[in-house]
Amino acid sequence: MTTTDAVQLARQAMLVALLLAAPMLGFGLLVGLFVSVIQAVTQVNEMTLTFIPKIIAVMLALAIFMPWTIRVIVEFTIELFMKLPNP
Repeated sequence: MTTTDAVQLARQAMLVALLLAAPMLGFGLLVGLFVSVIQAVTQVNEMTLTFIPKIIAVMLALAIFMPWTIRVIVEFTIELFMKLPNP
């Protein structure tokens, strides 16, 4: 394995990690923004109010995107094993 191959592999691993985290982070961001707007409109300044909806949204996103997540991880792992040199 050359240096170029190692750099390409590290780049692909980081891209896969970002791709897998994006749906959960996106759902958390949208719910957090929605709850913040509701808090601003109603003038309720409770700091702990945002945590439960965010946790529920992230868990829901995790449940929805789980088959896709597993497929991406398996494809990456298969590709990684195919690049290993055979003895």
